[in-house]
Amino acid sequence: MLTGKQKRFLRSKAHHLNPIFQVGKGGVNENMIKQVDEALEARELMKISVLQNCDEDKDIVAEKLVKGTRAELVQIIGSTIVLYKESRENKQIKLP
Repeated sequence: MLTGKQKRFLRSKAHHLNPIFQVGKGGVNENMIKQVDEALEARELMKISVLQNCDEDKDIVAEKLVKGTRAELVQIIGSTIVLYKESRENKQIKLP
């Protein structure tokens, strides 16, 4: 579980990132969860945008992604979700 200080630190790091994945009409499926998990292993911190044509609420999308990838939810701002998962091999971010 991330502390408030760690979340603030990660939000500042994520500010300059562009969303890598988009959740659209199909919603969240097993294939997407697998790809997000692999991307988190490589990057540790990433943004995912929820498109307007997505049937599910952004909170539900975030919950499914967090459960599926076992990542930490940093923030949901607008239609953008920020996720963090510590990498096993590629540790790049040192949390305060």
